[in-house]
Amino acid sequence: MFNISNAKFYDGDGLQERKSIKIDQGKIISIESSEEDSKAEFIVPGFIDLQIYGSGGRLFSADPTVESLQIMEDDLLKKGTTGFLACMATNTPEVFNECIKAAKAYQSSARNFLGLHLEGPFLNPKRLGAHVPEFVRKASLDEIKALLDFGDGVIKMMTIAPELQDDEVIQYLIDHDVVVSLGHSNATFEEATAAYNKGIQTTTHLFNAMSPIHHREPGIPTAVFSHDKAMASIIADGQHLNFEVVKFAQKLLKERLFLITDAVTECSTGPYQHVASGDKFVMPDGTLSGSSLTMLQAVKNCVSHCDISLVDALNMATIYPSKLIAMDNSIGKIDKGFQANILLLDKELNLKEVIFQGKQISI
Repeated sequence: MFNISNAKFYDGDGLQERKSIKIDQGKIISIESSEEDSKAEFIVPGFIDLQIYGSGGRLFSADPTVESLQIMEDDLLKKGTTGFLACMATNTPEVFNECIKAAKAYQSSARNFLGLHLEGPFLNPKRLGAHVPEFVRKASLDEIKALLDFGDGVIKMMTIAPELQDDEVIQYLIDHDVVVSLGHSNATFEEATAAYNKGIQTTTHLFNAMSPIHHREPGIPTAVFSHDKAMASIIADGQHLNFEVVKFAQKLLKERLFLITDAVTECSTGPYQHVASGDKFVMPDGTLSGSSLTMLQAVKNCVSHCDISLVDALNMATIYPSKLIAMDNSIGKIDKGFQANILLLDKELNLKEVIFQGKQISI
């Protein structure tokens, strides 16, 4: 058991001061008043990234092994990401199978690895971005059943273009507890609204690779803004979107908008050869393919460039994505009974210490 004394921390509702956070067996067991010296300027929940392709020099789809997941876990923990979904872009069935095999083999010993996010291959060819077109196809119900059966619980999220999929496919995914995200889609406002009404919960990297807002064709973003439940992820790196657009989206969506990194690493093999280009990654032909973002930098960008309060930016990186994947009773918040996944930050929001499941992580 140990304490974090005189803490100034964010609990999802606002700033709490002069508290002692008591941790035992990896969980927060109590939060009480304290007068002792504080260890940090800000104490915040560990970040949750629901879409990241690679970290620590490993791109998971290019090297789909248990070792890659271990390396990603270690690297992300040191950067303050205490929960993540490893993302797989549109690829061959063989590569998908290898990724799923590695995830299943690693699941029992995983720490901050929460499962897989399949971004494709059931996308719209008109909105592919960097995805490889020859692998894109419409889903069949039999294929989805076989995929989830083989996945055996590790497939937590899937991005699809709903306007091209049968209702029975979408319903099967929802019925089997897969978070379905509308993305890489050319859906109209009406089609997107209908998809959200059918139970699709969220939207992949808002504004990127989707039908845009037009004054006569309102598109997917307007459907998200107008819906009462639909959520959306956003990449706050200043490359995928202008910061003013992030600011605009957050004012409209509030607790329905959450941060992702969509981060990749350099890779010179396979169909996704990511080349570093300043603060982003591109394909060899120059197509924007991924970010070099961390969740902490995304939070900083929201505060510094998007006029988003620190508590709102932190919620976008913690409790909001946690609720989406139905883990709000264990991660994403500093509260009694939650996992002791805690970050200590200085006044400039630089990472000073990581505590994961009650244990200090060397950074």
